[in-house]
Formats: sequence, C-alpha cells, structure tokens
Amino acid sequence: MDSSNTLLVIQNAQGGNVTTSLLVAEVFKKRHSDVLRDVRNLHCSDEFRRLNFALMVEMRELPQGGSQKAEWYEMTKDGFSFLVMGYTGEKAGQFKELFISEFNKREALLKSDDYILMRSQQILQKRIDEAEAKIMRLQLTNEEQRKELAEAAPKVEYHDKVLSSEGYLTVNMIAATIGITDRKLNKLRCEWGVQYKESGCYHLYAPYRGKGYAKQIPYPYRDSMNQIKTKQHLYWTEVGKKFIIEMYEKKSA
Repeated sequence: MDSSNTLLVIQNAQGGNVTTSLLVAEVFKKRHSDVLRDVRNLHCSDEFRRLNFALMVEMRELPQGGSQKAEWYEMTKDGFSFLVMGYTGEKAGQFKELFISEFNKREALLKSDDYILMRSQQILQKRIDEAEAKIMRLQLTNEEQRKELAEAAPKVEYHDKVLSSEGYLTVNMIAATIGITDRKLNKLRCEWGVQYKESGCYHLYAPYRGKGYAKQIPYPYRDSMNQIKTKQHLYWTEVGKKFIIEMYEKKSA
C-alpha cells in the first residue's frame, strides 16, 4: 500500500479532524484487532481517553446475508500520538510523521478565511433547513389540532345541551344563585364535609351519596396542547341545589 496516497486524517460528524484505528492498522501494517487492543490498554486518564478516543459501532450487512457488528476508534492528533508512541519498526517513524503532518495541514486549513467562510455557510444552511423543517412540523400539528377542535366543538355543545335538558347544574350556576364564587362554594362544601377532591375531581362523602344530590359525568375539555380529553365532573340536580342552598343559609345564620 502506498501510504502517501491514503487519506490519513478525516472529519468526524462534529467537523473535527481525526484519524481512525482502521487507518492506523492499515498504514502501520497491523491487525485491526491488535490496534483496538492497544487503544483499550493505554495507560491514560479517563478524561484524556474521553477527549481523544471515541468508540464507533456500526451494524454492517454481510454479502451472504445477516449482519455483523463493526467497531473502531476515532482519535484526535493527541490520541494518535499517544497510541503510536511505542510503535517501532523500520518505517514506524516515517508513518508517524505522515500522520502528524496531515493533522497539521488540516489544522492550518481550519484557520484559513476560505474554510471559515465555507463552514459558516454550511452551518447557516443547516440551521435554515432545520428551522424550515420545524415550521413545517408546527404547521402540520396546528392543522391537525384545528381539525380536532372543529370536530369536537359540536360534541361539547351537545354535551352541554344534554346536561341542561336533564336538569343537571354546574357549581357555577348554584354559586351565582347564592351570590358567591364557585371557588368559595367548593371550599365551603369541603369544610362542611359534603365533598372532597381527589385526582382533580370532586366526590361526595359517603353520607351524601345515593340521595340524588349529584352525579359524576364525563366532561370534555381541552388540554394544554389543545387536544380534546375527558375527565369526571360532579354535576348537581335541583334536589342537590336545594340541599346546598339550605345548608349555606343554615351555616351563615
């Protein structure tokens, strides 16, 4: 193999200059498994290893069918220098010089105005593409939500009409009759021991159940994402309204 024609330094996914254990094995005429072993057996700090060696894993399809896991290391200039420090042989020094020279050329390229301008344009274009893709996703999401709300609106209206026709009352209606807010009325009924709150819904205590005062009915609502959902809601009958007003008057006397 003519190492002078081999691309010794490449760019990784983050745009950094690296070489690989595969290239090291090829140029230094070593088995790749031996280079992997050498990397794993390096006596260096965990921080140095984290900064200068990255294990890459890929599943590759086999010609005869199936797949096989392939592993290799990407390494920085410092990582490469540390790894091959102990490599000896007739041409080991020449190969080390070739790699280091290529790293130096790449580092010089990174500082050139033309390269900086090209990378700036690439980064800008990538951000524009990502922004356009995000806008497209939001437009699709908003359109889906609009359709869901349009479909759900008649259901919500129907739900309210059915409740009215069956004589069920909300706490707001009863509170308005008394002349207080619904929040205060709910608080009073909890203090009276009539109801309690659990999982965001009000429930009657045992002594007041089965008397026809109120009924748990699923209620449609819109969540923070404008999606229609349902939860149990406590609605009151005319009998329940009379009971609450009488208790309020008694407690206020």
